[in-house]
Amino acid sequence: MDERIKSLIEYTKTTLGLARYHLLTHDILRSVNVFHETIYTLSMEWLPPHMTERGEEGLNPAGTAVVNINIHTHHFQSIIFVRGETYADKCRFGYTDSENIITWLEKETGLAHKKQFQLIKDGEGGYRFEECIDGVKVSPSGCIDIHFNDQGRLTFFSIDGQFPPEDMIHKEPFALTRDNAEPYVWKQLQLLEFPSRASGKILPVYVLDELYVTNDGASALPFEIFAEKKAYQLVNQRLTWQTPLEGSFEGGSIELQEDVSAAQAFACEPHPDTFPITVDEQQQVLEAVVTLMRQEYPQDSGKWVLHTINREKGYLLTILKPSNPDRWVFAGKIKVFLHPDSLQVVNYIDNKLLRDMYSHYEKPEKTTIRKEEAYEKIKQHITVTPVYIYDEQQRRYVLCGKLDCDYGVHAADGSVFLLDDL
Repeated sequence: MDERIKSLIEYTKTTLGLARYHLLTHDILRSVNVFHETIYTLSMEWLPPHMTERGEEGLNPAGTAVVNINIHTHHFQSIIFVRGETYADKCRFGYTDSENIITWLEKETGLAHKKQFQLIKDGEGGYRFEECIDGVKVSPSGCIDIHFNDQGRLTFFSIDGQFPPEDMIHKEPFALTRDNAEPYVWKQLQLLEFPSRASGKILPVYVLDELYVTNDGASALPFEIFAEKKAYQLVNQRLTWQTPLEGSFEGGSIELQEDVSAAQAFACEPHPDTFPITVDEQQQVLEAVVTLMRQEYPQDSGKWVLHTINREKGYLLTILKPSNPDRWVFAGKIKVFLHPDSLQVVNYIDNKLLRDMYSHYEKPEKTTIRKEEAYEKIKQHITVTPVYIYDEQQRRYVLCGKLDCDYGVHAADGSVFLLDDL
């Protein structure tokens, strides 16, 4: 075992009070954050004092400690005691009120309360915090979860997010209002079809598609860009072909776990997902995807668009969307995974199975409400809230307004209702 890894294991054992535990496994993991930085993590499983091996069916027994620690910063990313049972000698809180928990978090993470994280949920036996910048929400967002038992012993901790330094943030007063965002609201109001489990019907509903508008109101960015939490290349190339291709596609298995060595970790070797996608690679990917479509969807020439390409978990991933999408809320989507070296298709996933789950639902009623009417009904429920977003081009966080609405308008009868009630 690498001496540096051995030192990290000992640090974990001492810091968390795992002297009576037995180290079962340790692995090195790596991932890429939104800044395209490679993060190396040491993942460990520690068996509780009374166990020497896993339980039945290979499951971790109650009390097992599953710990992830950043190899370079020595900050814990997650500490999980299975089923909330712990035999650790440390990590016990004298008082579990929010003030004491926040003080502990500031010390352990180096983050400042209300400047970089804020409390959003105060429940029995735990707290949830969200990433923020001076109390303003952030996208992509991060969170901190912490739970403890009746004796005040830590049973769960996890932290996920970027928590950017001051020099990566462009701060300014929030100036966007619903009035100067109104042109975007009209464009984002869409008629979609939602399945209603309560009625067993498909309902036609006008909804506002979430959107980020820059603080000066000059431009807008779709919500999906930040929901994905990764960089991708926008292609939007319609896929066409003249003839089908005989023979069926035989997909391979998609391996998401990789073997990472200590040498790679301590050399800070960049993750393959950080490599740019060249023009030549993009063209080869396009050709490989067309070949797949000719085999699996031979009659669909012109019906699909190669929307984006990005690197994910060591593969090249493309997202295909319909060139003429329907109103169904679960929009058609095909994910195609390609080998990073051969640029050949490994496998694909079609969300048609999800859509087919509702094929027995009663078809939607005839639409009688015009978009103008729906807009008048819904506009009072639209919210514009400040959010800092990470701008890829500027490489910093900028202030935007998030346009959102929790309500929808039934396009057949004009009723206004909470979308959560669907």
